[in-house]
Amino acid sequence: MDLVLAIDLKGGRVVHGKRGERSAYRPLTWGLSPTAEPVPYLECIRPALLYIADLDRITGVGCHDREIQDCARMVQRCYVDRGCRAPEDLLSGENIVNVIGTETAGGDLSRYTSGILSLDIKDGRIIPGNQDPLDILREAAELPFEGCLILDLGAVGTEEGLSAERLAGYRAAYPGYLLFGGGVAGERDLDLLAAEGFDGAVVATAVHRGIISLDAVRRGTWS
Repeated sequence: MDLVLAIDLKGGRVVHGKRGERSAYRPLTWGLSPTAEPVPYLECIRPALLYIADLDRITGVGCHDREIQDCARMVQRCYVDRGCRAPEDLLSGENIVNVIGTETAGGDLSRYTSGILSLDIKDGRIIPGNQDPLDILREAAELPFEGCLILDLGAVGTEEGLSAERLAGYRAAYPGYLLFGGGVAGERDLDLLAAEGFDGAVVATAVHRGIISLDAVRRGTWS
């Protein structure tokens, strides 16, 4: 199973997120890196696989395209959510895989012919629109996405742990490449995701706290 390190960018810095309360996100200087500047941060951690959320562009107050492209060149694969609102918003660059989040993508997902669909979830429902994630997964299975990411925004940074029953439902609804992020508390959750047939896990807080090993993040795999 792929193991992907997540970073959120806000105001030119890597910030620590919790429960999707973005106004409260602060530079991440207490984890494994002494700096929150994106490139030096990655030079310190050296992940194989990376997920970047450009919070400024998602919320419409700026962008980090240069920093993202610089970071993407440092890893094997870089998933990038920059708040796509139309196919024209997809970012090109070395090692970049675009992530199209339901939060910004609009109602017609058939407009997108590539990339990873991120199902942005709070309180068990898709944002915006309050739809059932299983319905969106089934819809995505009929569209040309390269895979899907289940992103539980309400659980980000909480290390609350995962529900086997809920994971099984997600996996049954989508036959393609499937990632999960948000609330992954440690190795037991990674084992659970692997056992339920997920293809990748997106992690952050548990890595910074030393609960998930840095060596595994540098390998980019969990088995």
